[in-house]
Amino acid sequence: MRKLIASTFVSLDGVMQAPGASEEDGSSGFKFGGWQVPFADETDDVAGAAMQKLLAPPYDLLLGRRTYEIFAAYWPFQDNPIGKGFTSARKYVATRTLQDLSWKNSVAIRDAATDVARLKQQDGPPLRIWGSGNLIQTLLKNGLIDEFTVLIYPVLLGKGKRLFADDTVSGSLTLTGSAISKRGVMIASYEPAGPVKTGTFGEDKPSEAEVQRREKMKREG
Repeated sequence: MRKLIASTFVSLDGVMQAPGASEEDGSSGFKFGGWQVPFADETDDVAGAAMQKLLAPPYDLLLGRRTYEIFAAYWPFQDNPIGKGFTSARKYVATRTLQDLSWKNSVAIRDAATDVARLKQQDGPPLRIWGSGNLIQTLLKNGLIDEFTVLIYPVLLGKGKRLFADDTVSGSLTLTGSAISKRGVMIASYEPAGPVKTGTFGEDKPSEAEVQRREKMKREG
């Protein structure tokens, strides 16, 4: 059984939309396309090591339709290790509509949850998701993601598509690795760790003021 790893760039307030360029997002009205670019630093050994680990072959790619279209218009034309690695990797594209899968080694999957569950059972390299927020939500709801690697950038964007939106399935995570780049990018890896656990720091016997506060909350709704 092979591992499924989701890797994503997000702002500190959780926005994952259009990190690399304004053109990534078409005409959606998002104002901050390319917000990741100012943090790029070729001399940053920590960030460089993290990216090398994420991009080290072998792997198969698992992409949503929009992310695939962005990648297919860019990476096949880049004469560098990332472009060559993405092009040579098998690419599974979650789409019901896309017809143009001319980028080398691209294969459509029509039912993401069923097909990815089947792919995980097969022999082969790890499956890596980049971006693809809608696909991540589908796979998360079906318990198919084995690891998250999230690169968190010190910027607040306010609005935009978030990695974990209001309809995200609840669950606990275990931190399996972390680092901080010299530009303040936090690189954290997590694995699912079962349901959310809760508790309380309150006293067994609340004060009269606390009882009144709770009653007030109930009245106010």
